[in-house]
Amino acid sequence: MDFLKGLLIRLASTAVAFWLATLLISGITLNAETVADKVLTLLLVAAIFGVVNAVLQPIIKTVGCGFYLLTLGLIALVVNGLLFLLTSWIAGQAGLPFHVDGFWPAAVLGALLVSIVTWLLGTVLDRD
Repeated sequence: MDFLKGLLIRLASTAVAFWLATLLISGITLNAETVADKVLTLLLVAAIFGVVNAVLQPIIKTVGCGFYLLTLGLIALVVNGLLFLLTSWIAGQAGLPFHVDGFWPAAVLGALLVSIVTWLLGTVLDRD
């Protein structure tokens, strides 16, 4: 039960972070008509982002650990921006009205904002 609660909190906080990214960062758009469509789209995009990160991030970190060391972790901004763009592409292929215009600045700043907001909401909401 705690696992499901944690998963739902993470999904909801990521969806809120994506919503804030659409409001604050030009180049990240959500073109849904109704509030229900927006909420559903944000939840689905958050789920896609979670799956993309869960599957690809460990592989990328393992293969590219030398780049992480060489750049003192700054390559993570590039990797997260690319994963954010991949999420946008997958959402587009699924017919979801979520789009990121390009790598810089939209994808990089969007990934950074989503990471920060998700972390903040996770620390506030995930208390025992």
